[in-house]
Amino acid sequence: MLDRRIIRENPELLREALANRGYNLDVDALVELERRRRELIDSAQSLREQRNALSKQIGQILREGGDADELRQQVAKLKEEMDRVEAEEREAEAEFERRWMEVPNLPLPSVPVGTSDRDNVIIHERGEHRPFDFEPQPHWEIGPRLGILNWDVAAKIAGARFVADLGMGARLERSLINFMLDIHTRKHGYTEVFPPFLANERSMYDCGMLPKFEQDMFRTREGYYLVPTAEVPLTNMHQDEILEAEDLPRCYTAYTPCFRSEAGASGQESRGLIRLHQFHKVELMKFVKPGQGDEELEKLTCNAETILETLEIPYRRVALCTGDLGFSSCQTFDLEAWMPGMNKWVEISSCSQYGDFQARRANTRFRPELDAKPVFVHTMNGSGLATGRTLAAVLENYQNADGTVTVPKVLRAYMGGESVIYPPGVKD
Repeated sequence: MLDRRIIRENPELLREALANRGYNLDVDALVELERRRRELIDSAQSLREQRNALSKQIGQILREGGDADELRQQVAKLKEEMDRVEAEEREAEAEFERRWMEVPNLPLPSVPVGTSDRDNVIIHERGEHRPFDFEPQPHWEIGPRLGILNWDVAAKIAGARFVADLGMGARLERSLINFMLDIHTRKHGYTEVFPPFLANERSMYDCGMLPKFEQDMFRTREGYYLVPTAEVPLTNMHQDEILEAEDLPRCYTAYTPCFRSEAGASGQESRGLIRLHQFHKVELMKFVKPGQGDEELEKLTCNAETILETLEIPYRRVALCTGDLGFSSCQTFDLEAWMPGMNKWVEISSCSQYGDFQARRANTRFRPELDAKPVFVHTMNGSGLATGRTLAAVLENYQNADGTVTVPKVLRAYMGGESVIYPPGVKD
């Protein structure tokens, strides 16, 4: 949620920033609604002061033995008027809040201006593309041939857009999860969290998932939401808290399954492991002081890149343009892995900073100095990484002509020393 002072102090900045995002907002209507709300607040305060003054007069008259009936009638009328004005103010506040919660974050000045992913900017590309002396296959063909990915079994259990990891496939994904958590906790200094996989409505609002993305979520009969990402529980860990300045930045990492309806998803990316209703991800999350955002986002993004570099998977970093930013983000870098079987780059991590956008919703603050007024922290997060997509990248980049897949060296200790995944019934 944005600071509403921008409506009063710089509506043109709001108008321009949202236009760059391609977001259509009637700024004038919001300006008028805020003006009316503040006018009602001032009216209520004036009526309250008049009533208090008359009440004092009534007390004085009664102490002197006089008749205060006329003044009592005036007080009663003032109270009726004050109740009416306060009711209108509450209605105006609720309407403003409803509209304001639907306004996305404003891009930082450094974000490239554009309308779609075609205007995103490649920052760098790392890693050598492996030369193949055969036609590389996509992971949705490699996995079933090896007997480690099965969409038919998952469809019987749940339906379309689910997958069952089997045997070495299950072991490989579990190894990726443990490998990522170990790197982020032991090398990068994050505190591991194993959070609930369900979240309440407040927590979903605080992250910016609601109200905009309601259709993309799975909701239980009891009103809980299955988490679409560990960003939800991690962002809400310090909901309504005042943190100590010396404890910032606070850095957390968590593995969770993630659940999304993927409404409207179609095309090639609906095949395989790229867009599923349930997938798995290791998340990185930071609470930082204002002014630390750029530096800490760079560190977080590099932490995610370390996983790809250690796995020796070619990747590139892409700066998203204004028209491609997520709702809550003011800046995002995507990491895209090279998928030789798909013959394309595929997003494997999205690293974003949010300024105080989420912290305002979650009411997470800190004191810059002892006895200072609390101010909102800034938040950021990124995938470190999406393990299903990483598994797909491993299968495609490490496939061999004989149908086997080589296990990346850094994962072999997690795989019980196994160095190759063989098709069923085949072993050297």
